Amino acid sequence: MSETNPVALAGPVPAWEPGNKLADKICLVTGGATGIGRATALRMAREGASAVIIAGRRQAVGENVVAELGEAGTEALFIATDVAHEADVEKLVGTVLHRFGRLDAVFNNAGFQEKRASLTQQTDAVYTQVFDTNVRAMVHCLRHQIPALLLGGGGTIVNNTSVSGLRNPNPGLSLYSASKAAAISLTRSAAMEYAPQNVRINAVAPGRVVTDMMLNSGIADMSQVAAGLPLRRMGHPEEVAAAVCWLLSGEAGYIVGHVLCADGGFLAG
Repeated sequence: MSETNPVALAGPVPAWEPGNKLADKICLVTGGATGIGRATALRMAREGASAVIIAGRRQAVGENVVAELGEAGTEALFIATDVAHEADVEKLVGTVLHRFGRLDAVFNNAGFQEKRASLTQQTDAVYTQVFDTNVRAMVHCLRHQIPALLLGGGGTIVNNTSVSGLRNPNPGLSLYSASKAAAISLTRSAAMEYAPQNVRINAVAPGRVVTDMMLNSGIADMSQVAAGLPLRRMGHPEEVAAAVCWLLSGEAGYIVGHVLCADGGFLAG
């Protein structure tokens, strides 16, 4: 069985029963066309979301997710967006408010990882791309999403960070790790500022999850990575999606400024 086969690395996708956690919510996912973003969008639909808006740069791929959501009976919309450009983010949020009248729940998922290399080999151009996507874009998103949530009396945001922002034992991803540490700090600061106004902001920090980004990260033997985790397997995007949707739901109503590590025990090991 191929090492890049998700079942070979992570086992079967765990079964679950929808709990209607996001009933009637207007949900937005940035970077929602593939991987964890796509899995979260689909989970939102199964958790009862009234509408799911996908933002991303690849129109055709995004429209495929919209079609999947439509088949599930959920109203869906793809909006071409580069979150590193604030004008795009402003247009995105404005379009959501114009179309649906409100915004209730957001998953900021867009991210970028540099090619694995030592710090001295990384260039200013790579630094800019990493931090523009992982930090500056998050600032843009929060700056426009929070006022939109406040219009409806509050709401929830989950930012996708990484265990690499907390601990990175693998060399070659210094910029990515630093950017994710910044994203975690930004999440906590924003959470403290807006919790009194009924906007709950948290983060999810995935570990070794079977996504294109992980599989293309430059690690030669993914099966060895999987075997080295406490669960002896990697994670599925759907398992991170479950954590995101829980944090966005009322069931997590007393959780603020938290970083939920969906990592198969990586940080505990």
